[in-house]
Amino acid sequence: MAACVGRLCCAGIGLPWCRALSLTAGNRAGQKWRLENNLAANGTEYGLMTDLPDWSYADGRPAPPLKGQERRKKEREEFARRVVLLSSEVDGGMQRWREGKNEAKATEERRKALQLKPKGGYLQKKK
Repeated sequence: MAACVGRLCCAGIGLPWCRALSLTAGNRAGQKWRLENNLAANGTEYGLMTDLPDWSYADGRPAPPLKGQERRKKEREEFARRVVLLSSEVDGGMQRWREGKNEAKATEERRKALQLKPKGGYLQKKK
């Protein structure tokens, strides 16, 4: 249908040659394949082509980092700090939950220990 619309527009103008007008959304080249293979959706998000320097000195010294590389490094460091912070919060919450559970168990045992005990006749019948 998209090609038909383009040819009609060109025929209305009277041009003998015309490119077909496409109304479909363009596919992102290789995005589906990259996602299926557990890679970034975009080829420039991360990976060797993004993280490694573009050049180095002839004597083997590395090139100075580019601005984008420094920015990505900073973002990754901030992300790692946030992961550590959230992980420590979860660990602290689990520890408080365990302490509360142990405290409730101790309270229940203390309550049972303070209850009235049955007298002798009950104990003799039970044996």
